[in-house]
Amino acid sequence: MSVEKEIQTRSGSKCEFCGAGGDLKVYEVPPYYNAKADQCVLVCETCLEQIENPEKIDANHWRCLNDSMWNPVTAVQVMSWRMLHRLSGEGWSHDLLDMLYLDEDTLKWAQATGEGIPIDDLDVKHLDSNGVVLQGGDTVVLIKDLEVRGAGFTAKRGTPVRGISLVADNPEQIEGKVNGQQLVLLTKFVKKST
Repeated sequence: MSVEKEIQTRSGSKCEFCGAGGDLKVYEVPPYYNAKADQCVLVCETCLEQIENPEKIDANHWRCLNDSMWNPVTAVQVMSWRMLHRLSGEGWSHDLLDMLYLDEDTLKWAQATGEGIPIDDLDVKHLDSNGVVLQGGDTVVLIKDLEVRGAGFTAKRGTPVRGISLVADNPEQIEGKVNGQQLVLLTKFVKKST
């Protein structure tokens, strides 16, 4: 059984956050790529756009986390935790975070992109080409053409890279998808998108 079919069966062919049907996509929960079904979630177009573009978050849409955070699927719990942290300006998200318990391994996975960890507590700070602090889930833009060895293409200047993840032990590297390829990028070649 393919990963997508396994996830559709698990979710009843509905978004694992808001319950919408229709145009659903498999989202690989970072830092996993080419992931197994238990490392992915099935999301609708609305949820996916807001996950990948934190600046477009509609807080009211995410009130569905009140239900989805209790999902037994670890990947759904991880993304619920991350979205609740992104919505930390909302009073209701704090209440839900207080109720949400993640075991140690699940919490490590949830924090793998740097979300939920105060910037001052991070051992490593990732700075873009302008010295702006990058966080997991940010969108960055390439500031120069980059030849991608082994993939046979050049990532063009101005290309957006959405939903980046931070390389924990190297402040000069981030990860993100360009043209469907998961790449390690040097922070000196990107700038945070506003």
